[in-house]
Amino acid sequence: MTIRIHGSGRPRRWLTAVLVALVPALATCAEKATVVPSPALDEPASTGATSETAVLAGGCFWGVQAVFQHLKGVQQAVSGYAGGAKDTAQYETVSGGRTGHAESVQITFDPRQVSYGRILQVYFSVAHDPTELNRQGPDTGTQYRSNIFVMNENQRRVAQQYVAQLEQAHVFTHRIVTRIDSFTGFYPAEHYHQDFATLHPDHPYIAFNDAPKVEHLKRLFPDLYRSVAALVSSGQASR
Repeated sequence: MTIRIHGSGRPRRWLTAVLVALVPALATCAEKATVVPSPALDEPASTGATSETAVLAGGCFWGVQAVFQHLKGVQQAVSGYAGGAKDTAQYETVSGGRTGHAESVQITFDPRQVSYGRILQVYFSVAHDPTELNRQGPDTGTQYRSNIFVMNENQRRVAQQYVAQLEQAHVFTHRIVTRIDSFTGFYPAEHYHQDFATLHPDHPYIAFNDAPKVEHLKRLFPDLYRSVAALVSSGQASR
């Protein structure tokens, strides 16, 4: 990511204070959210399942994770890598853009509280821009692509029909470039990437690119927003 800085010290205090105070305003000038309709087709609500998994890629996983950690019904959202082999699932290697991996988030949710279709609605609306090919905001490369990794045929059908619905409605100015691929594996990212937006709200990248996404979620999906994030650090998913 363009201004990701690990171990390089904190921003100056005055800059930190300004960035944090301006988060609501930054939401109007950073990556825009798009109001999208609910999916016409969704998974059946009466399956009896209490847990389901979705794996989504949409640019830097810091922001995508933060959005879904604030979504009601989400039990856990883990940053990681999907689309490539296990032995290349390390941040520095993936950052080269040649592993087939995309920075992704594995979302475990209760389908009785939030459906797969609603997960996708948030994904297309506030989590990322699905019209950007192999990039997202300031970040470029195939590892930042828009990609849905479907776990089964039900998810594939919902995803495919939702993309078609959005395209037919001309919701976005440009064509949706989101890939829909079969899930082949997910590999949690390094521990320092987990919960990054919550643990480092004063990081310039978070303040400008990712905190506004959470603000968009709160504004556009008040019925789904929750103020307390479901953090990985409270579970056992990070490595």
